[in-house]
Amino acid sequence: MKKTYYDPADLKQFKNITDWSPELGEKFFDYYNTVFKEGALSAREKSLIALAVAHTIQCPYCIDAYTQDGLKRGIDKSEMMEALHVAGAIRGGASLVHGVQMMDIYNKKSM
Repeated sequence: MKKTYYDPADLKQFKNITDWSPELGEKFFDYYNTVFKEGALSAREKSLIALAVAHTIQCPYCIDAYTQDGLKRGIDKSEMMEALHVAGAIRGGASLVHGVQMMDIYNKKSM
């Protein structure tokens, strides 16, 4: 098996991030845990959003964590894939909309 930089075992050690900076680590986890509590959005909806964002930022740890979390919350594969396509469409659109800047510069400089 090919070794990669990403090690799934590291995800289980994430809680240890507070070891070297307890105050900031605890503040982060307090914030993080508050964000994922039930609110206007359900914990299930937040998990699905997190999964889509995880793909957008290409974080393998987050993809692992929120795929597993989604399974626990009853999110099925079609919902996960649809969320991934939403993320892909937004990311692709964000790249393409910057094409307007390119077109403007090209038009100004090529006159």
